[in-house]
Amino acid sequence: MFCVFAVNAKIMLIKKFRVILFFAVVTALVFSSCSRMGYGVLLWSTDNPPIDSGTVLPVYIKSNIEKIWVVGVPDNANKDLKLEIPLAQLEYAGSKKKAIEWAQEFAPYAMAYAENLQDRLPIRSSPDNNAQQVYRLRLGEIIKILSLVNGVLPISTTGDPLPGAWYRVMTNDGVTGYCFSYRLRIFNQNDESVQTANLRGSEPDPELDNVLSRTWSSESYLQMINSRRINIAEFARNYRFDPGYETGIARIILPDIERQFSYERIIPDGERAWVFEGANLQMVLRNNNTLAVQFSDGGARRTIVFNSLSNSVDDIILQEEARRENQFMDIYNLGPVFASLNYGTITFLQTGDFVWNGYELLVPQLIPYQANGAGRISMDIFIASSLEGSNTGAFSMQFTDTSANNIIYFTYVLDDQSLRLEAVPSFAVENNIVTRQAASPTVLYFYRDSPY
Repeated sequence: MFCVFAVNAKIMLIKKFRVILFFAVVTALVFSSCSRMGYGVLLWSTDNPPIDSGTVLPVYIKSNIEKIWVVGVPDNANKDLKLEIPLAQLEYAGSKKKAIEWAQEFAPYAMAYAENLQDRLPIRSSPDNNAQQVYRLRLGEIIKILSLVNGVLPISTTGDPLPGAWYRVMTNDGVTGYCFSYRLRIFNQNDESVQTANLRGSEPDPELDNVLSRTWSSESYLQMINSRRINIAEFARNYRFDPGYETGIARIILPDIERQFSYERIIPDGERAWVFEGANLQMVLRNNNTLAVQFSDGGARRTIVFNSLSNSVDDIILQEEARRENQFMDIYNLGPVFASLNYGTITFLQTGDFVWNGYELLVPQLIPYQANGAGRISMDIFIASSLEGSNTGAFSMQFTDTSANNIIYFTYVLDDQSLRLEAVPSFAVENNIVTRQAASPTVLYFYRDSPY
């Protein structure tokens, strides 16, 4: 007990020095009376004295308070020379035999380091680009390669896997995790020219961190949300601006344009504005939820606005699917069978399908010859604001045949006893919205269960 207390006291007195030379007689007596804990393997090379990563070292003390190991210096004439090593930078093995075995496994990567080539490149909790970020690297920051691991390869803009591999790595301050090598320059410790290059990192930029942590979607998405007319197919295409801080490739993906920009880093260019160095691209945060992206397009400067949505695209799609399901169930629960004296009987099934019998009077003016009397109803049609007061909603009906023109559109009015359908010509449906009524509309009255 006295041994541990005395040594810990000595460490606290001289903790600012990396090398501890115990000149005092009392200190020498303390260490001579203390046995080694065991052995460990150095993970990050030291400068003073120079000890290579991968070296097996005798371990005397572990201090969780000071977050250090106290180790012996190998092949040193002065046996009292001891060294402080940060906890994360030594792998404790216990016995010397186990330490030697571990050092042999570590040998292929003992001298391997990497320089970060992409500002804010993440280190993740597992070898997968969807895994949690545990650290963001500064441009030029040096990390230690610990091992090569299997992982999920990131996909490039062409749909092919990015070249590179996943490595387990460690930062100089002890954070460990996984990093993909596409934006790393891996080098050997003895290559001093690489080690000293580009060590200057960028200044902290909370505003930029905020921009990079969010998803920037097409401005049309916000317009659809505000109008409560969600086009699921458009949302599923995930039109967006991706700064690409993990790959160094920024992307604009919209219906009328798809561009990518390779860059070296993102640097400030005024208040809440940044330039993508090495690319003709700039972004300006207009407000907390609006980002303007500027670039040259055919010699002209073009600006496109993107929005950060309150919910993810996937969540918005799920919410819209639930709304459509509820809208259909209102019709189903009132029926599910509706009959007309002139236009037959429509039976709605809980699966979203329908069966329509006796519709001959509507062929071919409304229903094509090829229709087989069965199909699927979709609550994917909306009505313009000018038509909302006179209609409950709108839907499309697609017959399950092979003809190209097998979809018909209706607005409808639902009350306690009936379902009133008004046919909508296809030219009156724009972007899944019924913009106007037909000049001479076909109106179909159906009653619940029976017309009698």
